[in-house]
Amino acid sequence: MSYTAHPSAIIDEGAQIGAGTRIWHWVHVSAQARIGERCSLGQNVYVGNDVVIGDNVKIQNNVSVYDAVTLEDDVFCGPSMVFTNVYNPRASVTRKEEYRRTLVKKGATLGANCTIVCGATIGEYAFIGAGAVVNKDVPAYALMVGVPARQIGWMSEFGEQLALPLQGQGEAICQHTRARYELDGRTVTKA
Repeated sequence: MSYTAHPSAIIDEGAQIGAGTRIWHWVHVSAQARIGERCSLGQNVYVGNDVVIGDNVKIQNNVSVYDAVTLEDDVFCGPSMVFTNVYNPRASVTRKEEYRRTLVKKGATLGANCTIVCGATIGEYAFIGAGAVVNKDVPAYALMVGVPARQIGWMSEFGEQLALPLQGQGEAICQHTRARYELDGRTVTKA
């Protein structure tokens, strides 16, 4: 076994788990889940069958990654944040065939207690603030807060807010790494 798991973890036969991944107390990984290398699954995490998790993903305590969710490399899921997979659930109506796929792209941060409503794509290195409720696609590098989530700025790959307007033209330097970012319209790219 090239990963480590606490004895209380339940890892169903068939789950694919990469080298160096750490699985903590009371985690349940379903049989068809695919988890990359060097990940950390905190206490009381659930991973569904139709889930793909990239390399170096950090999932903090009390997060359920339900079917139809994909997390690319270097994603951070804060404590008790929430994914959904049915848009209009009812206990008396079966809607498994209506799951909406959620994609969280490379390097994105999902803050503590935020909710990602199914069907959204979270762009590369986007930063979702604690408690925010995301119900639509989020651009790469966007800083989102509130209920419903609204964009209030842009973030660097290091996690520093960039001095850029929400739209238009501009350049900013990450104060920590000195990397340069360019804004063109409503799109930020790393130069």
